[in-house]
Amino acid sequence: MGKDKLRLGFNGHFEEKEVEIAAGDPTPWDPSQTFSILGARTPRLDARAKATGAARYSIDVRLPGMLYARILRSHDPATVVRSLDLTAARKMPGIRAVLAIAKPGDALRFAGQEVAAVAADTPERALDAISAIRVEYGARPFVVEIDKARADGAPLVFEGKVETKTSAGDAPGAKKALPRKGNVQGPRASDKGNVAEGFGKADAVVEGTYSTQVQTHSALETHGVVARWEGDELTVWASTQGIFSVREELSQTLGVPLSKVNVITEYMGGGFGAKFGAGVEGVTAAKLAKEAGAPVKLFLDRKEEHLAVGNRPSSVQWVKAGATKDGKLTALQLIVHGGGGTNGGTGTSGPLKNVYACDNVKTEEFDVFTNSGPSAAFRAPGHPQGAFALEATMDELAARIGMDPLEFRLKNDPSEVRREEFRIGAEKIGWAGRDARRRVPDNPALRRGVGMGAAIWYNTGGTGPKATVTIHRDGSAEVVHGVQDLGTGARTMVGIVAAEELGLPLEKIAVRIGDTRMPYGPGSGGSTTTPSTAPTIRAAAWQAKKKVAASVASAWGVPEEAVVASAAGFSMNGDAGKRLSWKEACGRLPEEGVSATASRAENHPDAWKRFTAGAQFADVEVDVETGLVRVRKVVAVHDCGLVVNALTAESQVHGGVIQGISYALYENRILDRATGRMVNPNVEQYKIVGAMDVPEIDVTFLPVWDAVNNTHSVGIGEPATVPTAAAVANAVSHAIGARIRSLPITPESVLAALDGKARVAAMPGRETREGGRA
Repeated sequence: MGKDKLRLGFNGHFEEKEVEIAAGDPTPWDPSQTFSILGARTPRLDARAKATGAARYSIDVRLPGMLYARILRSHDPATVVRSLDLTAARKMPGIRAVLAIAKPGDALRFAGQEVAAVAADTPERALDAISAIRVEYGARPFVVEIDKARADGAPLVFEGKVETKTSAGDAPGAKKALPRKGNVQGPRASDKGNVAEGFGKADAVVEGTYSTQVQTHSALETHGVVARWEGDELTVWASTQGIFSVREELSQTLGVPLSKVNVITEYMGGGFGAKFGAGVEGVTAAKLAKEAGAPVKLFLDRKEEHLAVGNRPSSVQWVKAGATKDGKLTALQLIVHGGGGTNGGTGTSGPLKNVYACDNVKTEEFDVFTNSGPSAAFRAPGHPQGAFALEATMDELAARIGMDPLEFRLKNDPSEVRREEFRIGAEKIGWAGRDARRRVPDNPALRRGVGMGAAIWYNTGGTGPKATVTIHRDGSAEVVHGVQDLGTGARTMVGIVAAEELGLPLEKIAVRIGDTRMPYGPGSGGSTTTPSTAPTIRAAAWQAKKKVAASVASAWGVPEEAVVASAAGFSMNGDAGKRLSWKEACGRLPEEGVSATASRAENHPDAWKRFTAGAQFADVEVDVETGLVRVRKVVAVHDCGLVVNALTAESQVHGGVIQGISYALYENRILDRATGRMVNPNVEQYKIVGAMDVPEIDVTFLPVWDAVNNTHSVGIGEPATVPTAAAVANAVSHAIGARIRSLPITPESVLAALDGKARVAAMPGRETREGGRA
């Protein structure tokens, strides 16, 4: 352990801070550092493999003698299994294994819940066999609408206690015992200051109710695994964001030692938060494979993906806010009821509690259980919903006190980084002239609007990850690290950090990832991958490089500290004649080269900042006759410490913005109120943004030297999608001069907002002003 003085800050504004450096960890890079590859636009290491089809995803795995599995699912939203007969299915041609997942007496709480499974020699025979399974059900009353589920006397989704998961506003890992009345659990409450006094000091108060829909993850590669037993050892090829968490769940569920379970993810087709454990499908495949004595492949189809493996919960949020006439927030209050189906943890308070400075804040978060598929973590859990309601409220409050929405935010934003991001974004979107552009001269039916939203995220990685770097005698290097690449470019990030620290070209670095036999790697979620992995890789490369320097020092007969390593090679302090190129130095290594295994150090407690900021602006066009909304442009200004790879970082922001637009305008799980079944479990009626709907996306990164770790690395996956829907909704509200209070923003909802505005305008003694600061 030791302390170093570092220059920390952003945008040319730096301050000196003393930061404690852990033993074995390199000092964080200085702003004066000139990088050879870090931060450049570097093509993915696996780009060719993906473009040519050579990349083997888990769903592509084919093993000799492999069987195909299917799951029988409940068609009803609330029922009890009275009897289950697998006899006929076992006798079907090609059937090698049959498994009961539910048992008589079990309650099934949503349409799509798992009942039984089969494994057959062809997918078609497996499908035939599940139709031969005989199940007698006992139907129960059900409820799938959040407002009806809250009512007294509503059918109960759960009879007894329910395990409570964390809310989006809670600290990671937090668990609380919450009261439950009927189907409503909570509240999770937080209080700061005194909101009653805060509202009393306000010159203006606004309140409103905002609702958001259920969004399913809809990753390109569905949930699933291929499972193979060799004796008492299990190997699983999984589509997962966490190979080690899958291994842990399989070990615990099957009673197999961790040392005898191996999980592999070479390539992955997305997850967005829903793919961390083995899941029912993973455990089922392993059990079927054991019974059949053959490998089993079990991947869900698109309908199953919509029904059973997670979603972003719906929300109904009541927000109240007060401010003084000079623009200072005095109170913020939130009451939210979240609909996570059979799951809890549906809070949305993160943005309201953390984005804008306010002395008096009160939040109450309730989970409302319904007979629908359970929610799961989904890219910035709770935050797109919370940002939508908060940012609409900020616009309304700004209008009430007669202040520009941007000026109002700048007065209340405690983050100097985000204030700068707001300024950059406002200039790029042309904020100052937005009112003048509302009408389109050659088309009287069109209106244009511009809106904004703020991003926030918290995770800066953590301890646990390990990596091994080996430097070979030919000067090349190999990095082995058990992280998985869910499609964001982690494989390339690992190579870049190693190449930068070792001073090697990227083609000299071999990257091995995605296997639990490797040193432990983090799960890919919560924007923690890069800040957990990059510092680990750098530390391992730094330690390995020091071993090469020690070898040179030994050959020269000098102390190790006398040898200086640089991109050019090795030299000795005070002796210009003592020089060796990198290749010459490596050529003197033993046959096995040198290796170093490093562990991720603790985050520096003296880091310059910990929260990740961001600001987005949307420019939209609305047809006031049809209600159709088109997003013309999104400006996204974000910080994520030091960017490792500008190309993949921009790709992350593009993906977050596109997913946010899709959430704002299109995606919506629809359940039939009469049957409790999803009526659009596909990608035709479940609308997802398409290529023709994607606007111009302008991405700017604001580098921040925060020293939270040795690479100043912070993730960008979550914050990139937090403010998008909010910015789009505010832009639509600005365009039509009426407040949008629900997502998705369909043509019907736009026309309803316009109709409501017209009715208000027609009321005696009432005046309305179209646009401006609505």
